[in-house]
Amino acid sequence: MINYIKESYTELTQNVTWTSFAEAQRLLWVVTIFSVIFSLFIAGVDFIFESFIAQIFKIF
Repeated sequence: MINYIKESYTELTQNVTWTSFAEAQRLLWVVTIFSVIFSLFIAGVDFIFESFIAQIFKIF
């Protein structure tokens, strides 16, 4: 187990290529904007389905 932790630490510090801080910030904005747009889309679809189901229940 100790050997696994040592090898994992070595892998993370010596073999992994980390993005720069500026690139990480840019990607954060891309993910944030996409998440907001996607959540608004899902909310819109939910509202449409809710209205549709409400109309069906009004008929019966």
